[in-house]
Amino acid sequence: MDSVTKILFIGDIVGRPGRLALRGLLPRIVGMHSPDVVVANGENAAGGFGITPEIASELHKLQVDVITTGNHVWDKKEIYDYLGSSVSIVRPLNYPAGAPGAGTTVFECASGVKVGIINLIGRVFMATLDCPFAAGREAVARLRQTVPIIMVDMHAEASSEKAAMAYFLDGTVSAVIGTHTHVQTSDERILSGGTAFITDAGMTGAADSVIGMRKDEIIQRFLTQLPVKFEAATKDVELQGVVVTVKTGDGKAVKIERIKEKLG
Repeated sequence: MDSVTKILFIGDIVGRPGRLALRGLLPRIVGMHSPDVVVANGENAAGGFGITPEIASELHKLQVDVITTGNHVWDKKEIYDYLGSSVSIVRPLNYPAGAPGAGTTVFECASGVKVGIINLIGRVFMATLDCPFAAGREAVARLRQTVPIIMVDMHAEASSEKAAMAYFLDGTVSAVIGTHTHVQTSDERILSGGTAFITDAGMTGAADSVIGMRKDEIIQRFLTQLPVKFEAATKDVELQGVVVTVKTGDGKAVKIERIKEKLG
């Protein structure tokens, strides 16, 4: 029987409720699935907008091995230097040259198996950045010289762009996992080339909310179109994500399973 490597990916962590969900639920989930590496999108972990070095350290203490991010990675300026000094947190690769930090990293599991992690950001309905397809292709070619298992966090607004990226990289990476929209989709599957894909892994935070934020504030913004301060919601907290099982030898995915667990 081929040996396998398991990747647990945790959907966008939103504020303190999301961090509490990690603290309360992650040990049990790790016990159930025995992942070799735990990856989490942490770009909203600080009050719903951005991440700080202190919160990144907190996530690592809660068994998160690698943190991916997205368009909110720059919201807290204190993270800039941290991005440049830590290999355990990545920002989207396709920001222009000169942006702090790196868009890829390699994590060595306890078994000695190495897992490459790439963070990309889409351009549809978002800021115009460097092409994620070109950046992703170049990063995959580089990593595959030494790493057979590669996971991509595709942080994008449009489901079409996420799906296009998965098909574009099919057979060259183990998984393309969509983030950013905070709504877990039910389209998890393994593509013909052996790449696992889901349009969105979901959100770790308050389900009684509008994508993790307090409902009344979001509604007020839609009604008035005036600036409103958003705060993370606190009720019905969940941890959402996926577990991807891949063959250690060739990095082909054999299973992808959604996770959705309530706190309390």
